[in-house]
Parts: sequence; structure tokens; C-alpha cells
Amino acid sequence: MRLHRNLVFATLDALSEIFNEGAYADKVIEKTLKRDKRWGARDRSFIAETTYDIVRWKRLYAEIAEVKEPFDRENLFRIFTVWATLRGIKLPDWPQFEGTPTRRIKGKFDNLSKIRKMRESIPDWLDETGVAELGEETWEKEIGALNKQAPVLLRVNTLKTTPEKLQQILKEEEIIAHKVKGYPEALQLEERANVFRTQAFKDGFFEVQDASSQMVAHFLEVEPGMRVVDTCAGAGGKSLHLAALMENKGQIIATDIYGNKLKELKRRAKRAGAHNIETRAIDTTKVVKKLYNTADRVLIDAPCSGLGVLSRNPDAKWKLAPEFIDNLKKTQAEILAKYSKILKPGGKMVYATCSILPSENQQQVEFFLATDEGKDFNLIKDQKVLSSETGFDGFYMALLEKKK
Repeated sequence: MRLHRNLVFATLDALSEIFNEGAYADKVIEKTLKRDKRWGARDRSFIAETTYDIVRWKRLYAEIAEVKEPFDRENLFRIFTVWATLRGIKLPDWPQFEGTPTRRIKGKFDNLSKIRKMRESIPDWLDETGVAELGEETWEKEIGALNKQAPVLLRVNTLKTTPEKLQQILKEEEIIAHKVKGYPEALQLEERANVFRTQAFKDGFFEVQDASSQMVAHFLEVEPGMRVVDTCAGAGGKSLHLAALMENKGQIIATDIYGNKLKELKRRAKRAGAHNIETRAIDTTKVVKKLYNTADRVLIDAPCSGLGVLSRNPDAKWKLAPEFIDNLKKTQAEILAKYSKILKPGGKMVYATCSILPSENQQQVEFFLATDEGKDFNLIKDQKVLSSETGFDGFYMALLEKKK
């Protein structure tokens, strides 16, 4: 691989924003890729993948490079040099790469790789939390899996097409996608590609959604004609899936405290041809209270640590803190207590997170069932999905039924 100055500099600019200014990696990369219209697919791929790679391995690379935050330009070059050296990339004759201690870099890498928190490039507290909640053996496998680049999964929009037809349409646009056993609407790309530029995406034939996330709508056991409330809908990935499973029949009320996310959901629903979704911003407590005892199904895709999706959001591990997760757990308990009241007697509810921590998952459900609000509910089934076992995101979902 030959390094090009403008691409390397763009990557370092992106890293500076992410590391020094606390910006979100996906937003920074999206902005960076618009900087030069002359960049082709390979150029963009280099910037995006190199940036994510260095974000993922920040602690390990910084330790090898012997630099500490905040990273100035020289420090970022030292980190980049470590990245390139460990990948066997020939360094060009630039002043920034003069006197690179190649053998020392590889030696330090070998030594640090014996220590899990260094090898997996995670904060001390996260390593301790993972061991405490999952046990040494499971955590070892799980954090290893979450440090691998996530595959690209599509959810076929069955309101408009079928997996077989979409496979053929994408093939005509030179994108090869394969069915995924056990996930009826999922297609996995053979190679990474910018699917958002395809005509198939513009026509609403699919959404990008991980296979684990696609399990949630099925878990809710919806049927056409039902009244369903998606309580933490966000931009609506699961609302759209529910609409397809309900064949556009019945009603989906998508609520969220963030009105701007619901605007994005409206846009996506229009593209997908999902006509049975109504959005309601939760700007007062009345919005939720008006829904009490009205829904056949309730989905609580709760705010969580996101530790199950580190493979696609590697910068999250540098933004998280133990106190933040503790506060999240309180929020999760409050949401379960409040939003469970939306369900009719005899109705079913799913509590889901993209976390792998039992304290955010089954322990939250156990706590809820022991409260006044939860005493009328039964746990029908739950499922924890580990990335190390599936190759997809870590997830948890519990199906509860309200007694008649």
C-alpha cells in the first residue's frame, strides 16, 4: 500500500477531532469524506477504515508510541506510524517518519499483547466491569469479538421486495450479498460498499441494520392490525421493521424524547412505504399517560451503554464511564416502570438493549418484576446474544406478558 499525503493528513485531522474534541467518529468521518470531491472509493475507504482502526486501538498504539492525551500533531503522527508499521506498510520518505524504530514498535506490541486491557485496547474500568459481570472466560472471548470490524448487514424491506429480488438488484450494481441463516430478512455484504448510493436504497428496498437488531421486532410477536407503541423509537429502525411485519396494517405509534430523530423516522418511513407509523415527541408526561392501557404490544428499546455494538462504534469505549452506566441503569428502571403502563392487559412487551452486561439486561427485568409496576407481568422468554457466538452485535431481549 502506498501512502498519500492528503489522505494521511485528512485521517490525522479526523483523529484530532475525535480524540481531542470528543467528537463522534461516525460524524467526523462523514464530514471528512466530503472534503475533496476528487477522492474515489478507495481513498474514502482508506480514511474511514484507518480512522476507525486507530480509534479502536487507541490505548495500545498510544502506549507503544509513548504519547499521552491530548495528542498534538506530532503525537498523532507517532500513533499513525505505529499503525502503519504493525500492518507492514512501507513508510514514505517524509520528515515525520524519519528514524522510525520499527523493531522497537514490534517488540513493544508483543509485550503489551500479553496484557488483556492493552491487547484489546480498553480502559481499566471496562476490563474490570466485563470480568465482574460476565466472568473471565466469557469476557475474554466477547471483547475480542467486539474489537473486530463489524460486517455490513441489510434488512430487506418486505413491503417492497424480497431477499432474492434484492440480491439480484444489488448484483446488477456490482454488490454481492448473501442470505443469513436464521434471519429471514437479512442479507450480508460479501465486501464493504457504500450501499447508500445505490438506487435500491433510494427506492426504499432495504435499511442497514445488524442481524441481532433484526431479531427484536420478531421477538415482539406482532400481527397485522395490532396497536403497537415503540417507546424509544429514535430514527426508527425497529419501527420500520415492525411496519413490514404488520404488512402496513394496524397502527405503530413511535415515541421519543428527541423530536429531530422522529423527523428522520418520518423521512425513512416515506422512503420505505411504511404508512402505519405515527410519530409523537415526548415533550410532556401527558404524551405517555394518554397511551396507558391502549397497546397490544410495547417495545422498549432502552437507552444503554452500547457495549454490544463496540465493533461498529469503537469510540464509545473512550466516552463511557462507570458513573454514566450507573445513571443509565436508573433511567432503564424508570422507563420500564413508566412505559410498561402503556400495555393493555393480555398484551406483550419487549425490553431490549444493545448491551452485554447482565446488570442492564436480565437483572433489570428481575428488578422490574419485583416492583409494584411489574407484579402484573410474567417473563415469557428472554435471549442474550453475544458477539463472540454469532459474529453480530451483542444484544438482549426479554418478552413479558401483562396478566389479563
